Amino acid sequence: MSALYVFLRHITALIYPVRCPVCNKIIGATDTFCDKCQSELVKYDSYFTIPQVKKSVAPYVYNDKISPAIFLMKDGIGGNAPYAFGKALAETIKSADIQVDFIVPVPIYSQDQCRRGYNQAELIAKETGRILKIKVRSDIVYKNRKTRPQKELTKSQRKINLKGAFSVNNKSEVADKRILIIDDICTTGSTVAEIADILTKCGADSIFCACACKTVFERKNL
Repeated sequence: MSALYVFLRHITALIYPVRCPVCNKIIGATDTFCDKCQSELVKYDSYFTIPQVKKSVAPYVYNDKISPAIFLMKDGIGGNAPYAFGKALAETIKSADIQVDFIVPVPIYSQDQCRRGYNQAELIAKETGRILKIKVRSDIVYKNRKTRPQKELTKSQRKINLKGAFSVNNKSEVADKRILIIDDICTTGSTVAEIADILTKCGADSIFCACACKTVFERKNL
């Protein structure tokens, strides 16, 4: 973390206090979660498999302890969550020795982004990229149509729901590149698998995935 970035966070915190994205308690300018919430978060200390993805990692298990931070972002309130998740992802990616040319955040449909005001995966990716000094390419993949919420579908239905929902811009810039896909939550991996498939077809050298949270079993409320 650069000295300038730390200085700017401290200055901003004087006007807009930094709050824990789980419990909303005021915390230090460079803190991610409050001590209590941090101690209750469950580390995801393994790898998971997604088709056409070389390695997939996540810093946290998705459960009721961390879900408030995710719900805030999905409700259009970023707060400190992107910074907290971005920092955790950066540490996890370094530990996993993942080396890539650029980061691609999982896109959301344009109407959904207008309603929310941002793409939460992009905010997390930018924090991760800033720490790791890896360029974030939000212009590479876009979502070309509205899809049903994945949380409403079974594993097999999720694959069908997303088929053909993503497209690639700047295809020539994908060829022979090592690409890291970043998202907020990974449940079945269907979304990342669909994006990995189209990037592979465009000639990507290798695909990696890093998600802020990973479910360890199927949940009806995801």
